Amino acid sequence: MSKAHRGTGIRELPNQGKATCPVCKRESVKCLYEVEIEGAKANVCKQCNAKLKK
Repeated sequence: MSKAHRGTGIRELPNQGKATCPVCKRESVKCLYEVEIEGAKANVCKQCNAKLKK
């Protein structure tokens, strides 16, 4: 079976979910995980999300 709907939620985001991560400062990486940093909500990349959970 095909997987035609994979990633449709990302396509609706501005710039298809890619931005600069506020934690590691990498550019053009998918920032899809919403976390609270110093009382403010921010979207971070997958690697920073794993680091912040530990």
